[in-house]
Amino acid sequence: MSMQKGTNVVIPVSAVRAELGWRTGPGIPDVDASALLLASGKVRADDDFVFYNQPVHPSGAVRHEGKQPVRSGASAPGGVCDTLYLDLAAVEPAIDSVVLAASADGGTFGQVPGLYIALVDPVSAAELARFEVPAATTETAFLFGEVYRRQGAWKFRAVGQGYASGLAGLARDFGITVSDAPPPPVPQPGPARQPVRLTKVTLTKETPRVSLAKQGGTTGVMRVNLNWTVQKKFTGWMGGKGNRLAAAHSDIDLDLCALYELADGAKGVVQALGNSFGSLHQPPFIHLDGDDRTGAVETGENLSINLDHSQFFRRILIFVYIYEGARSFVGLHATTTLFPQNGAPIEFFLDECALPSRVCALALITNQGGELVVQREARYLVPGRGASPQRTVDEAYRWGLKWTRGRK
Repeated sequence: MSMQKGTNVVIPVSAVRAELGWRTGPGIPDVDASALLLASGKVRADDDFVFYNQPVHPSGAVRHEGKQPVRSGASAPGGVCDTLYLDLAAVEPAIDSVVLAASADGGTFGQVPGLYIALVDPVSAAELARFEVPAATTETAFLFGEVYRRQGAWKFRAVGQGYASGLAGLARDFGITVSDAPPPPVPQPGPARQPVRLTKVTLTKETPRVSLAKQGGTTGVMRVNLNWTVQKKFTGWMGGKGNRLAAAHSDIDLDLCALYELADGAKGVVQALGNSFGSLHQPPFIHLDGDDRTGAVETGENLSINLDHSQFFRRILIFVYIYEGARSFVGLHATTTLFPQNGAPIEFFLDECALPSRVCALALITNQGGELVVQREARYLVPGRGASPQRTVDEAYRWGLKWTRGRK
């Protein structure tokens, strides 16, 4: 259903996926979706703000699912969308509306073509509502729409209001305490409320490197998260109310790993294969949290690095390989984000593969004079005949380990 600015429509399902889409290309800013859960027009606390730094609301009712290519037929070629999932049945009674917004990273919305928001039934994939946003100019944040309660039902209103003050200005208007600066390296005494940090770093081909020290990320545990889009195949009709399509997942299992070399020359690998999960508080000070097979943004694969022991690191190579479910990274959209405990998140995307590659070197962290520097690699490798993905990465970066077959 196509909507005009100011119109509203009843939402007939108990959960929706909000897709904020646009046409991407060289020189077009990135767009980041967000949601604010409101009670009488304001947030109750900063936790009611869901975005890339706070991807899941404490209630679990709203979560930021990240970027993915647009659904087939939903937009022009080259389209991408940032998605929010709303479980309306789980929204707390005190919340009367959820504002759906976005910010432009590195430019204005006047530079972003084809802006729209679509509400999609996550079960049937049917599009319930669609609002094509009018042409923007200098706005750096946009309020796309609002999901709100009315007489026991949920409705969606198309808004289309721009903000020249960016995501920070929009968030402050709804009661969020915002800080654009990195947090202090030492926790402050007392129960003072810590402001929400909106800063992030996106590594690209043009700007592939960042110093953790310059971002304030020198201590604490840094979490490395990998999440990916799980493809779905619709297999037919199922019975029952609504007679909706039954969606069967084509599961893709990616494994996040790390090669490490310590200052004393010790080398090894942290991976699920062979149960080599590492250790956070003793060498190698790197730990794999578990083996995830969903790719969901709130879970995904997670690797933790203890920056309190950074003096022991010489280099760390973070890589990923396809364990099962796909033959290459071609067409597979994955996001890697480094979350320092103190400092801005660092993210980059895996969506440029043009090779029959099943293994990708993600990032190389090196100790340069006591300062840890993150280098985006995004290097797709093709194993030779009989070579494992791990051996392929080892040989490409001259790690010099001996490999044997393993299981998980």
